[in-house]
Amino acid sequence: SLGRIFCWGGGVTTSDRLAITGRSAGGLLVGAVVNMRPDLFRACVAGVPFVDVMTTMCDPSIPLTVTEWEEWGNPNEDRYHDYMMSYSPVDNVGPKDYPAIMVTAGLNDPRVAYWEPSKWVARIRDQRTNKRALLLKVDMSSGHFSASDRYRHMRESSIEYAFILKELGCVELLPFPFPE
Repeated sequence: SLGRIFCWGGGVTTSDRLAITGRSAGGLLVGAVVNMRPDLFRACVAGVPFVDVMTTMCDPSIPLTVTEWEEWGNPNEDRYHDYMMSYSPVDNVGPKDYPAIMVTAGLNDPRVAYWEPSKWVARIRDQRTNKRALLLKVDMSSGHFSASDRYRHMRESSIEYAFILKELGCVELLPFPFPE
């Protein structure tokens, strides 16, 4: 992979010092990669991740679904179904050591319903073979785009950065003591 060539091969980092983040469809990518190669990362932050691909994309009554079929494919058609199933994060959780994972969701999210990330976290919690951190943070007042107030948005971002720094063993970089 390019990451291995540019990061590990060049001595820039190791998997114990590497984190992956993504939001929405980027959270889908994070979820797929973490399921396929959990050994590549020490930590993962998936923000409002679109992780229940098959349930969502098979239901034409969900807003945006039908219009996304042109780009993603329609899983109700055989030629797309198996391919989409092969990377759908919720459908590919298995017994393995997962990296530390923080997942966020918004109760009022019209694009990625809060139960998608909740379902993914529950499946990981049930099947993982290690006990690294696995956090689900559901914001009871925001939607898909997180907090709209800039100070609240900065606070939310700082929580994610603090999680990554703690998991990568870089707490000495934080401007405050990190609770154990």
